[in-house]
Amino acid sequence: MTEAADGEFAEYVAYEDFRSGLPAGRFRVIVDPKLARRYVSQRLMLVVVVLPVIGVGMALALTGRTWPGLALIAAGVLLNRVVMWQAGRILLHLALHDPKTYLQVTQAGVMEVRRV
Repeated sequence: MTEAADGEFAEYVAYEDFRSGLPAGRFRVIVDPKLARRYVSQRLMLVVVVLPVIGVGMALALTGRTWPGLALIAAGVLLNRVVMWQAGRILLHLALHDPKTYLQVTQAGVMEVRRV
């Protein structure tokens, strides 16, 4: 028996087939949530955005501007949580619109595309 027949490995789906077939419902997409969070965080450079926002918020809070500081801290933490919570959807959007991303995530095992 071949490996694809055993169900161990899914058949590779080309990007153009994926892009045209996903809206039509011809594919089932399986995303590893842990790997998706890591990939999306690195791809969007989330740490580079969130840490300065939280840092400025802390500086404002420590220098007497408590409410604006707390608002920036909350915004930074909330942004991080929302992106991590929606990582699968963000990854799917990135893969649909960028062939290089699709290739990276399918080869790395972050996302698996199967025919229905």
